[in-house]
Amino acid sequence: MQKLSKAELEKKLKRLSGWKLVKGRSAITKTFKFNNFQDAFGWMTSMAIYAEKKDHHPEWFNVYSTVEVTLSTHDAGGVTNLDLDMAKEMNQKSK
Repeated sequence: MQKLSKAELEKKLKRLSGWKLVKGRSAITKTFKFNNFQDAFGWMTSMAIYAEKKDHHPEWFNVYSTVEVTLSTHDAGGVTNLDLDMAKEMNQKSK
């Protein structure tokens, strides 16, 4: 998997609602807000199953109904299409 150029990434990010670049590193981030802890944890569980199937795991932090996610492909040294696919899946499953 090849790291996306900054220009390519910025163009593709426009199609991903709520995702933005992380300052100081090649990564993208988004904060998801749910109704309660159970909804947040259920979403995280479904995303963990997806991540395991893709063998691509997010960095995330959960407090009650909020989940902060950061995506980057460490082997490629930055954001790849794999991260964008996961971001798209996360957006779809959070609705």
